[in-house]
Amino acid sequence: MQAAVVDTFSAPPRFGQFRNPEPGPGEVLIRVRAAALSNLVRAQAAGKHYSSGNELPLVPGNDGVGTLPDGSRVYFLFPRAPFGSMAEYTAVQKDRIIPIPETLDDATAAALANPGMASWGALLGRARFHSGESVLINGATGVAGQQAVQAAKLLGASRIIATGRNQQTLEELLTLGATETIALTDDDAETQQRLQATLATSKPDVVLDYLWGSSALSILKSLAGKGAVYGEPRIRFIQIGSASGEEIALPAHLLRSSGIELLGSGLGSLSLKEILSALEVQYRHAASGQLTIDTELLPLAQVADAWSHKESGTRTVLTL
Repeated sequence: MQAAVVDTFSAPPRFGQFRNPEPGPGEVLIRVRAAALSNLVRAQAAGKHYSSGNELPLVPGNDGVGTLPDGSRVYFLFPRAPFGSMAEYTAVQKDRIIPIPETLDDATAAALANPGMASWGALLGRARFHSGESVLINGATGVAGQQAVQAAKLLGASRIIATGRNQQTLEELLTLGATETIALTDDDAETQQRLQATLATSKPDVVLDYLWGSSALSILKSLAGKGAVYGEPRIRFIQIGSASGEEIALPAHLLRSSGIELLGSGLGSLSLKEILSALEVQYRHAASGQLTIDTELLPLAQVADAWSHKESGTRTVLTL
């Protein structure tokens, strides 16, 4: 079959031939129609993600949209290695697929899934978000962050604070549902002042962090308490991405003095059931036109070119 093939972790995939998958016990053969290129897929294909495999060659892609042998259209997740989603066919366990609404096209469904895990999955599966709560989204100008703004709004957030460096995108987030924005700068002290000014009167119930690094530390410092006798309000800080760095120096007293609960959201911390359940909710909203995502469609044969594109608010989708 035709496929994107990773021969080495040190080079982008090539377009070529790969052996056909043979479904095993509990698996189904899927004819792939669309697969999105996310930062997660890039990292896995480079051997740099904690979920990366070590078997080469392999077909990259951990999810996609395709058809079952009976013609029904589905979203699928976690194909059996080394058969990823960026090929004509793949093999997937039957409990790793969900139906796609008829009004939702292949490319949009594929593009929404990864940022959906990082937004709908984080809010519903990890934060256990409730309507009326407030949210701060750190790094809201990326694809996942933009989805998080829309998800929070649709789930009934009372306040949505969005941070980021791209001023134009920050302004656009106000039309997607953000109620306030905070521009991040290279000056940590200035960023800290902006955060403290915004959070001085009311702290968020949930923080979705796509950046980590200095901005996350500034947020945590802004949420520190002062040892209130009756306790500080509970704040669920959900760590999702690390675009600004893998490590921070977190003072212990920030956790002892506050109601901050540090949680991660990603492969391993979200169960399969939680991921698929969250995506079903997302797809229902998307099917009714309540969600938007910018996509760039490329044929699978151009996978090498697609790999060189840098994500800037648009999700690349490879089609077959």
